[in-house]
Amino acid sequence: MHLVIPERNRTLVRQCTLSYRERRYDHRVRVKTSVTLPYDLLRQIDRTQTNRSSFIEKAARKYLEDEARNRRRMNDAAILERLAGEFDEEAADVLEYQGFPE
Repeated sequence: MHLVIPERNRTLVRQCTLSYRERRYDHRVRVKTSVTLPYDLLRQIDRTQTNRSSFIEKAARKYLEDEARNRRRMNDAAILERLAGEFDEEAADVLEYQGFPE
């Protein structure tokens, strides 16, 4: 026997039959937590935005993005520093080839 599923329901059926491993993490899942903040900081947050959780989430995400960016920059700077001698030699070789005095 062949089961015929209407087109509009096929997506729903596919979503319902996904295994646990096939489901992707949903960033909208929230976990309740408690944070202790100085009173003056809390007042500033309340003046800025009515939803404290949203404000703190945005601030934490921004901080983590900035930290990741800083780590990448530091890593890039370390690579450039390590290879600086090779770059200098290659640049001198190119200048010599083009006939420029050192």
